[in-house]
Amino acid sequence: MHVRSPRPASRRSTQAERSARTRNALLESAARGLSRYRYGNLILERVASEAGYTRGALYHQFKDKEDLALAVIDWVDETWTEEVGPLVDREPDPAVALIALARGHAVFCRRDVARVAVALRLEFSGQDHPVGRHLERVSEGLIKRCTRLIRAGRREGTIPAGPPAKAVALAFIGALEGTVIELAGQAPHDEVLAARAAAGVLGLAPDALAETMNGEVLAVQRELGVTAA
Repeated sequence: MHVRSPRPASRRSTQAERSARTRNALLESAARGLSRYRYGNLILERVASEAGYTRGALYHQFKDKEDLALAVIDWVDETWTEEVGPLVDREPDPAVALIALARGHAVFCRRDVARVAVALRLEFSGQDHPVGRHLERVSEGLIKRCTRLIRAGRREGTIPAGPPAKAVALAFIGALEGTVIELAGQAPHDEVLAARAAAGVLGLAPDALAETMNGEVLAVQRELGVTAA
């Protein structure tokens, strides 16, 4: 009786791993390209070359530039969630969680791949384009997350009442993105001032900050230049 060798399965696993590495390298290269040149000026041959692959390898993974850009948006969002998400989730106080989000986002944006959302949002503003629509759908997830935290903070009394929670969430994200863009390359001030901008939009006064700070965030308080009442 002939017994089939398990080696082909092993080869298939290796091929899958290689394909995943190729895809990841191409996505990272494309994210850098979109951040620097935007969608209209993105050259696929350059994306492949900078990742260390041929144009054929890129087309094996993605059918065209639009397909690549859509995948990059998801890849950056997933990377952000993996790196910044845990910093937010570990904080039980919604106000502190939002400050942690601001700081984590500033650190994440020190990588050039993180500027994809800003670059594409500017490029596709006011246009009905699949890339722009997908970016808005993904961005809505962050808006909803911040809105939920703001509402929770208001219920708990750690974030003061004010304009509608979604409006505050939009202002929070706008202030955060503006800060990290203007302070690109100026670490650690980008992180500190991102937290300060976030605290200002949320309406967190120094005494309110003092009430919500735990051991870790007391360091944030000192960096922000605020003192307990």
